[in-house]
Amino acid sequence: MNEKNLNFAGEWNQAGGMSRHMAQDKQPTVLSDIYQAEINIAIWRREKSTTLQYSVKEFLALNPTFQKEMVLTPQDALSRVSESFDNNMTEVSEDIAELVDMFCYLFELKQAGMRLKVLDRAMCPKFHVDKVPCRLVTTYQGMATEWLPHELVDQTKLGWSCNGLPDSESGLYQSENDIQQLDCGDVALLKGTLWEGNENAGLVHRSPGLIVNEKRLILTLDFK
Repeated sequence: MNEKNLNFAGEWNQAGGMSRHMAQDKQPTVLSDIYQAEINIAIWRREKSTTLQYSVKEFLALNPTFQKEMVLTPQDALSRVSESFDNNMTEVSEDIAELVDMFCYLFELKQAGMRLKVLDRAMCPKFHVDKVPCRLVTTYQGMATEWLPHELVDQTKLGWSCNGLPDSESGLYQSENDIQQLDCGDVALLKGTLWEGNENAGLVHRSPGLIVNEKRLILTLDFK
């Protein structure tokens, strides 16, 4: 077996018998592609609404340290999120409620765990995989999530296996050019290690570094 075949065999074994790749589109229907076994990230490249962008900036100005965790249903998401914003920021509330509804519908869930946070530093600065079935992530303001294509990652270098070395030196990936990044406003589904059949192929990702005085507003939705 030549070197190319050896590498392919290694990738096949690491991924549990299959390579993984990305699905992306400007239509929200692309999110359903996450059900395909070979997809470990589905990205809805949505266009940013001007009114939503204005509402987000206003929200950050009024709530520079906002952090909220809630369990929401499609039925109560709008009212409960609106209440947490003191019934202001209608566009942000409506967008979150719409994403909760989409997330629950897609995965046949009665409720979802929501986290909405304003950050001034990287929340998870090291590359990692999530121990969840799947997580929805969108960044309303600031730099968005960074991730690595599955075929370019040595997952044996994740976590404690890096021997204390930074990701750039551990052998987790070979080049800074390997690092991909979502755009602000993108809605992404990141498949985790608790998705059946994806135990060794969760999407490797991290929070982006932020410059001084930069604010990031991020929303995540999880199974509950």
